[in-house]
Amino acid sequence: MSVSRALKDGSLVSEATRERIFKAIDELGYVLDLSAGSLSSKRTGFVAAIIPSINNSNFSDTARGITDQLEHTGLQLLLAYNEYSVEREEKLIEAMLRRRPEGIILTGGIHTDKARRMLEHSGIPVVETWDIPQSPIDQVVGFSNEEAMALLVKALAAKGYRKFAYVGGTTERDTRGNQRRAGFQAAISALKLPEGRVVSFGVPPISMEQGAQAMGMVLEKWPDTEVVICVSDLSAFGALMECHRRGLSVPGDIAIAGFGNYEVAACCHPRITTVDIECYEIGRQAALSLIRTIQDPANPARHEQVLTNIRVIEREST
Repeated sequence: MSVSRALKDGSLVSEATRERIFKAIDELGYVLDLSAGSLSSKRTGFVAAIIPSINNSNFSDTARGITDQLEHTGLQLLLAYNEYSVEREEKLIEAMLRRRPEGIILTGGIHTDKARRMLEHSGIPVVETWDIPQSPIDQVVGFSNEEAMALLVKALAAKGYRKFAYVGGTTERDTRGNQRRAGFQAAISALKLPEGRVVSFGVPPISMEQGAQAMGMVLEKWPDTEVVICVSDLSAFGALMECHRRGLSVPGDIAIAGFGNYEVAACCHPRITTVDIECYEIGRQAALSLIRTIQDPANPARHEQVLTNIRVIEREST
């Protein structure tokens, strides 16, 4: 009983006894099992998050924002990645809910019907990020990928560019990439600029090498293209390297822009024009929304959408 009291609330045990208990714990390497307590308190001490990929620095920044915000709450993060597959996400959601997290953070607003049902009946707060879903499950922290891409197109058109091309993936797996392509096409149409210059190449996430290959396709099919916008900065970097290999000047012969404000876009030469979407802040705000709801489930602000900032960063590549 003294050990239990020392571990739960040291003030109930004398200082001398508490020191002896913790000395024994250190010597034995003992770790308190919280599972029994969680059954009665319904507190498991962790929240879950699912991101598309762990080798993408943008999603890593989002995960870092989550963990930094959770740091002083006593909550830990259980992190998984779905490889841009809603079917895999469904399995991960089911596995995580079996462990009863106190909340869950998802990337995007597109899920399978079964996943939505599980989340809606889970009884825990859910935050969808990196998107503005048409039918949110619970809370939302994100931005419109379509509007962000349209903002980039309009900024470049204001500089005088007229012949745009777009490079993105070949499948529907990357829903946010599809939204960016739709935003590109809508902006081009609204500005009454030449349409149809869209290259779909590679399975998301598009790599640097695939960006380079797609750039080659643009140059061969539409050699008079003035600016190429890529679905991400990684593919834009690959496109830039392909231009270097061909002896083309950027932006003299052709301009290039990306999306996401990756570190590589700010370090290459020329530096790549991009859209900053505040990946870290998305994670921090998502965790903050969870924390507030866990602490006060009846909070009237629970279902408010948090819109994160987006801004075009113009650099030397355009």
